[in-house]
Amino acid sequence: MSLEALNKQVKRDLSYLGFGGADWVRPTRHPEGHVYDVIIIGGGQSGLGAAFGLLRERVSNILVIDENKEGLEGPWETYARMVTLRTPKYLTSVDLGVPSLTFRSWWETQFGPEGWEEVVKIPRGDWMNYLRWYRKVLNLPVINEVKLKLIEPLEERVHRLHIEGVGAPSSALLARKVILATGIQGGGEWHVPPMISEKLPRHLYAHTSEVINFAALKGKKVAVLGGGASAFDNANFALSEGVAEAHVFVRRKEMPRINPIRQMEGSGMIERFHSLSDADKYAAIAHFFKLNQPPTNDTFERAASWPGFNLHFGAPWLDVEAKGEGAVVTTPQGTFTFDFLIISTGLVTDPALRPELKLVESHIARWSDRYKAPTEIANDMLDAHPYLSPGFAFTSRDEKAKKRLHGLFAFNYSALISCGISASALSGMRFGVPKLVSAVADQLFLDDREEILKNYFSYNEVEFVGEWTKKRTVEA
Repeated sequence: MSLEALNKQVKRDLSYLGFGGADWVRPTRHPEGHVYDVIIIGGGQSGLGAAFGLLRERVSNILVIDENKEGLEGPWETYARMVTLRTPKYLTSVDLGVPSLTFRSWWETQFGPEGWEEVVKIPRGDWMNYLRWYRKVLNLPVINEVKLKLIEPLEERVHRLHIEGVGAPSSALLARKVILATGIQGGGEWHVPPMISEKLPRHLYAHTSEVINFAALKGKKVAVLGGGASAFDNANFALSEGVAEAHVFVRRKEMPRINPIRQMEGSGMIERFHSLSDADKYAAIAHFFKLNQPPTNDTFERAASWPGFNLHFGAPWLDVEAKGEGAVVTTPQGTFTFDFLIISTGLVTDPALRPELKLVESHIARWSDRYKAPTEIANDMLDAHPYLSPGFAFTSRDEKAKKRLHGLFAFNYSALISCGISASALSGMRFGVPKLVSAVADQLFLDDREEILKNYFSYNEVEFVGEWTKKRTVEA
């Protein structure tokens, strides 16, 4: 089968499912112009999946915006440096249960069933190519190079989105619902310890989420701070690009060996996480943070196979300072001098860190507002996460501000405690997207329930004529 034939198969399968039926949502009029029922911020896998899900629910007055150039959405060809995805190849995701839309269908169309059997894990570049195809075959309404600057709540449950970028269609967009499908960093910001950011000049370090000029580091000595999967991805990538030495510094005394996501994938924890009590949710994610996610065996082996790879356990950074053309790092094991530092210390989640939420973040309920964790597992980083509904909607700290938050949804990493990994990992996408879509559609329906019910009760279009019954009744 060719890709052209697969495209036809996708359209045929969707037609059997009634995809593309008439929209049921009532249009909203506004003096400033067109009002979208839903605008999705982010055109990566989460945003594309949400758009497809809404179209399946016959909510078609939607728009997806992404700040990146077309084909570069998400991390896959910007800052992701793993060779393959970390998830098992057999997991399904944004296909939402349509077999012809799965990555496997796309792959086998090009390389055959034998080629699929040879795949151990999905290559990173091929995953991005699949997402490009997915967007195109579904004809999803995405515009690129449009960056959201600010969400401004207006009256009558409409939000004005202040935007910028060469792809921006106007100075502002209007939407009834806004979905922040903004990925791992979309709930806060990447974290660089102040010890580094406040003491070193910017040219001596970069976070793993940033563009790094590895060509300029060829033959040089770099340090990687962090013991997670991304640290080893970056060490391997640096060495493959010609870096002479890459030293990975891990705070722990030994490598984390257990990946809790693997247990969650088969135990119901991902799809049923929303049904847990707050106490159970908090404890589960506190445990998740404690274990951390180790590198895959193949990632570690790739990195460790380079002659220039060095691994330091029990080696937190106690101090850093610029010296000459490089940086000196102090650890319990002594001091080391490097030409460049790569920081793999993850992110901090807090709505207060998001500039687009500046007008509403003070009203957003955090976990610290709703639940007090036992001392032994309490964590300020967890407490700062937004307290979301099971359908990823922001909730308010007080009744007064409810209207300002109505219609805002966080389908990104900040949903971790409230909704589990269903919006923050590929493993959860097939469960998270339907919950999100259902919650958005329910809200649209309930917003208009008075008019919808009025039309229902007044409906009097005759369908059954019944002339024969009428005749027999008269004769009787």
